[in-house]
Formats: sequence, C-alpha cells, structure tokens
Amino acid sequence: MDVRPLRIAGAFEITPRQFPDDRGVFLESFRGDRLAEHTGHRLDVVQTNVSVSSRGTLRGIHFADVPVGQAKYVTAVTGALVDYVVDLRVGSPTFGEWDSVVLDSVDRRALYLAEGLGHAFCALEDGTTAHYLCSSAYNPTGEHGINPLDPDVGLTLPDGVEPLLSPKDAAAPTLAAAVESGLLPTWEACTAWYGAQADRRPV
Repeated sequence: MDVRPLRIAGAFEITPRQFPDDRGVFLESFRGDRLAEHTGHRLDVVQTNVSVSSRGTLRGIHFADVPVGQAKYVTAVTGALVDYVVDLRVGSPTFGEWDSVVLDSVDRRALYLAEGLGHAFCALEDGTTAHYLCSSAYNPTGEHGINPLDPDVGLTLPDGVEPLLSPKDAAAPTLAAAVESGLLPTWEACTAWYGAQADRRPV
C-alpha cells in the first residue's frame, strides 16, 4: 500500500496493492496502521456511509465544525469519481486551495482527509458507489457546506459533465460569505485537534 501526501496538509492518496487471478482480485482497502504512520494517529472509525450517484452528480463541498470535525477515508466501490479536498481552515498556508484524486474500481485508490478540510466529488459514471469511513457520527447542527460551483474556489470539473447538485448544496454559501460569517474552522483549532488525537490515539 502506497500513501502519498497531497499538497493540502492532512490529505493523502492511498493506492493499494492488488492481487488478481482468474477468480477476481483481492486487496487491502484500508490499513489503519499504515495510514497512522502518516497522520500520527489511528483513524477511529465511528460511522460508515455509502452514496450511489448518477453521472454528473456533484456532492459537497462538505465540512464539519472543529472540534470535533469529521475525518474521512473515501473509496469508490463501483464506477468512478473525481474526489476533491478543499482547504477551508482559515489561516492555513493553503487556505482556499484544493487538490483532487480519481477514485475508481480499477486502481481502487482511496482519499483520506483530516478534520476541517472540505470534501466534494463528481461522479463520472452512472451507479458510482462511494464508501466513506468517518471519524465521527453525523451531527446536523455541526455540518456545513460551501457551494461547489463557487468561482473563487474554482474546482475543475471533468470535461463533458453537466453538474447535478442537491438543492442544499446549490444554496450553500460562497467561500467569501462563509469567511465573513465565521462559519469556517481555523488552522489553529484544527492543528490543536490533530495534536489531541495523536496524544489520545498514538500510532
């Protein structure tokens, strides 16, 4: 399993080693010990989520208050998607920037993103099934969104895809509005939380 840091601190692309034969394929889709070598603590999986999306579905940009926040480990069980991580931590050296990874059922990569980072994805095929391991349970009062089509964020969507958003995501504020309202987590709060997790759940 290869773990590659993205250019947004706290985000990693994970590429598993696959073992195909005439029956199919076997792989380790998650290794908490290997991931912890890079994050400094084990991912405590509290909830798992599954979403099934048609081509062009654009979900996000979602994030949660820190503390507690919600770290995510995302894979594509079927189909393919472009997975985006957006730095929403006010004061971060890469605040407002993003990176992306293609997740599919061929290379079977995963994306890990730490608490305080924004998450979005765009489905490339009908029936794309995304599976999430989450570090905290859903908290409707502590979870928020940024409009994924905000030009100031500037997500590059796949060619030929017409984005399909939920009404909630379409009505989400812009990044600038979220900054002005104090909605976003701070770099200081996030780094303190990361340190607390490393102390509580050592490698």
